[in-house]
Amino acid sequence: MSAWFSATAVVPQLRVEWSLGPGQAALLTIAVQVGFVSGALASAVTGLADAVAPRRLVLVGALGAAGCTLGLLLCSSLGPALPLRLGTGAALALVYPPAVREVASWVTRGRGLALGVMIGALTVGSAVPHLVTGLDVGGGWRPVVAVTAGLTASGGLVVLAVRGQGPGLVLGARRRVSLLAGLASLRRPRVLLADLGYVGHMWELYAMWAGVAGLLASLPALTGRADAERLAALGAFSCIGVGAAGCLVGGVLSDRWGRERAAGLALVCSGSAAVLLALGHDRWPTGWVLVLCAAWGFWVIADSAQFSALVTEAAPPEEVGAALAVQLALGYSTTVVSLWLVPRVVAGAGWSAALVLLAVGPVVGALAMVRLARTAEPA
Repeated sequence: MSAWFSATAVVPQLRVEWSLGPGQAALLTIAVQVGFVSGALASAVTGLADAVAPRRLVLVGALGAAGCTLGLLLCSSLGPALPLRLGTGAALALVYPPAVREVASWVTRGRGLALGVMIGALTVGSAVPHLVTGLDVGGGWRPVVAVTAGLTASGGLVVLAVRGQGPGLVLGARRRVSLLAGLASLRRPRVLLADLGYVGHMWELYAMWAGVAGLLASLPALTGRADAERLAALGAFSCIGVGAAGCLVGGVLSDRWGRERAAGLALVCSGSAAVLLALGHDRWPTGWVLVLCAAWGFWVIADSAQFSALVTEAAPPEEVGAALAVQLALGYSTTVVSLWLVPRVVAGAGWSAALVLLAVGPVVGALAMVRLARTAEPA
C-alpha cells in the first residue's frame, strides 16, 4: 500500500518542479481515491470480488499499482501523472478489499484483532513514503517513488507464500448481479450503520494522512527552517505509523467490548484530538503538538478494521466481497470531498478551521455506532 501516498509525500518538490497550485497538488491524491472507487465498483459489477481467490487479486493489483507508480518517473508535469494515479488507485482496489476478505476467511474468533493487524500493516505502508522523504537519500522525489513501487510489488509477491484456503472463504459463481447484492446488503440495518460509521471515519482519515506533514510544516518552530520539509516528513511518518499500534489496540478492544463500542471510542478520541489541535496547534509548545498529532494518528485508524469486520459478520457469506466493495466505494468517495476541501479551507481560513471541519466526520460516525449498538443482530 506504500504506492498510495508515493506522490503525496513528495508534493513539496513537485509543487516547485511541476509548478503546482494547492488544488492541483491535491489531485495527486484525489486521483488515487477516484481510481480506487472505480476499481472497487468494477470488481463488484464483474463479480470478481466474490468469484476469484483473493490472493490472485492481491498479486495482480500490487503489480499493477507498482507499474503505475514507476510510470511517474517518466512524467514531467501533472497531466500525464493523473492517469497513472488513477491506475494506481484502481489496482489497489484489487489489494485492499480482497486482503480483508482473505484474513476474515481464516479467522472467526478474534477477527477484530486479525483485521487490526492487517490494517496496521496498511498504515505503516502508507507512512513509508514520508519516511523515505525524511531520510533524504538524495536525487529529489524520484527515489521515493522508485522505493515505494518496489515495496508495493514485493508485497504482492509475498501472498504467494500463503498455502491453502481459509475455511471461511466462499467463492460464488461469477455473476454481474454481485454489485446489486452488495447494494442490497444496505437493507440490513447493521450493514447500513456500519457503512455510515465508515463514511464518518473516512471523512477524517485520508485528509489527516495527506495533510499532517503540511500541518507540521506550518508550526512556528519549523517555519523558515531550511530542513522544515524533511523534519515535517519524519514527523508525518511517526504520526501516521503509530496508527499501526492503534489498529492492534482497536482490534483487542473490539474483540473484548464489541466492534461498535471500540469503533465509537476511537471516533471520539480522534475527533477530540482534531478539535484540540484546532485550538492550540499554533500556540502550544511544539512537543505538545507533536504528542497530540501522534495521538490523533493513533486513534484515527484504530477503528478502520472494525467497520470491515462488522460487514463481514452482518452480510451473507456469499455476498461479503461485494458488500465490502460497496462499503469501500462509499468511504473512498467521501475522501474525495474532504481531500478537495481541506487545502482550500487551509488556504482561506487556516488549519484551525480545517481541523474543525475534519472533526465533523467522527461525530457522525460515533452517532452511527451508538445506534448500531442498540440494533439487534438479525435472527
